[in-house]
Amino acid sequence: MPINTAETSVIIPALNEAASIGLVVGDLVAAARWREILVIDDGSTDQTCARAAAAGARVVRHPYNKGNGAAVKTGIRQATGRFVLIADADGQHRASDATRLVSHLDVYDLVVGARSGATQSSVARRLGNAVLNGIASYLTEQRIPDLTSGFRAVRRECLVEFIHLLPNGFSTPTTTTLAFMKAGYSVRFEPVDAARRDGVSKIRMGRDGVQFFLILLKVITIFSPLRLFLPMSAAAFLIGAGYAVWTIITQSHVTNSSVLLILLSVVILLVGLVSEQISSLRFEGRQS
Repeated sequence: MPINTAETSVIIPALNEAASIGLVVGDLVAAARWREILVIDDGSTDQTCARAAAAGARVVRHPYNKGNGAAVKTGIRQATGRFVLIADADGQHRASDATRLVSHLDVYDLVVGARSGATQSSVARRLGNAVLNGIASYLTEQRIPDLTSGFRAVRRECLVEFIHLLPNGFSTPTTTTLAFMKAGYSVRFEPVDAARRDGVSKIRMGRDGVQFFLILLKVITIFSPLRLFLPMSAAAFLIGAGYAVWTIITQSHVTNSSVLLILLSVVILLVGLVSEQISSLRFEGRQS
């Protein structure tokens, strides 16, 4: 059954986006009849709040800057629709794409607006995203063309399940994508073109790139820890066993280093197995 946008709450986290927020909200209002458009003003010091309200949005204001993820969580708690659309406030996302993403929620639990490489902002950022996409694809055993896109439509009841995992910073898209995939929900990556943003990006490649990577590892260790522990254990065992064979051939004895590496591989494997069991307990008693 086709999804009605009147059942969808739009969440737009915003920090000092006065130059673009009015146009973003206006385009969404013109594109479809939404249940509500929520602009979460994350402690802006400009006219973001006033311009969003004037354009037709319901504004929820943080008294101080808490972070993009904190703004998204506030929006999730405030949303009253069965479905949620999350969009950026900088004008990169097209209102026509928003309705297209929501239309797929009749089949999928999460629909991500996957940006084409040519429309991502810079060569450095495209390279960084490609590395993260590759690592995430390996860890989830599924192809992920755009891990960090903040443009997404989702069933609210599923999103609420993972709200405690969402960071307050810029890694909310990474966390939700990995959590949904590892929890077995249906995820679709819908191709979209991203326009050049208005203003200056709040993301810093060095600091936030490391944060994205750490969040990626955190989520995978929560949902599928053996994907990390097993390769580490195998590497330690192969190095230790290889070194033991070499010292037996060349020195006629096994060194302590070889023994320690082999023991380390066993310890890592056991920790991984225990972590996998703990991970599986997260879904016991989960409602279907």
